[in-house]
Amino acid sequence: MSSLLKFAAIAFYALTFVVILWRTHKLNESEHDGNRSLMLTVWGVACLLHAAYLYPQTFTAQGLNLTFYNAVSILFFIIAVLVLALSMARKAELLGLLVLPIVVTSIALTIYRPEIAASTLNLHGLQLHIVTSLFAFSVLAISALQSILLFAQDRHLRKHQLGGMTRALGPLHDTEKFLFQTIGVGFLLLSVALVTGFLFLEDMFEQHVVHKTVLSVLAWLVFALLLWGRWQFGWRGSMAMRWTLGGFGFLFLAYLGSKFVLELILQRVISIPVT
Repeated sequence: MSSLLKFAAIAFYALTFVVILWRTHKLNESEHDGNRSLMLTVWGVACLLHAAYLYPQTFTAQGLNLTFYNAVSILFFIIAVLVLALSMARKAELLGLLVLPIVVTSIALTIYRPEIAASTLNLHGLQLHIVTSLFAFSVLAISALQSILLFAQDRHLRKHQLGGMTRALGPLHDTEKFLFQTIGVGFLLLSVALVTGFLFLEDMFEQHVVHKTVLSVLAWLVFALLLWGRWQFGWRGSMAMRWTLGGFGFLFLAYLGSKFVLELILQRVISIPVT
């Protein structure tokens, strides 16, 4: 049953990707907005199917399952849901062209993953830390992808290439404003995640978590400097993209990079949330 749900989720995510491409092509031909309700409905069904298989294998009788492949699927499920919600409120569906292939890959990995020892995490008051960590990663991942779209949009406008992508993104000022709004929210969530980690984890500098702590703090510093640079000097365009990708790179290594090395290369399974 779980495998059927996974394949169904992949199929609906793939269909959503095709619908977004079709809508973008329509905007190349005219101002017609395409079938927006179809896109949102198919995307919503994909997320429901994703949640249906993910829930029982995440919340187990032994605790919270945060093994590498399951953690990847959880994170990109959250990202898919957030981008869907954003697409309902504003024209953000082009993010789906970047997000959905990664979401499909994350599900496929859980189908063809190698067998590793099960790992669970007993919460013991860590709920707030876990939730803010997962959402900080997800929101800042969206920021990183949005920065790529902003950079591409800026280049298209400079070359006077006013195609479907440029029309779908809307005014450059709005795209840029949205980027820094998501960075601000992600930075706040990351701040809470770090504070709660120091409060609730016994030792944030133990050998098996020190790299997570250091890399997460580095990510926090990069985003803090980016927001300060935006406020003081009006940083935008390629400058904003480089700093956003750099900060997210540290955060990616802090959680998924270290889990990959520990669980798949060193074959050690340690379920520690992003810090």
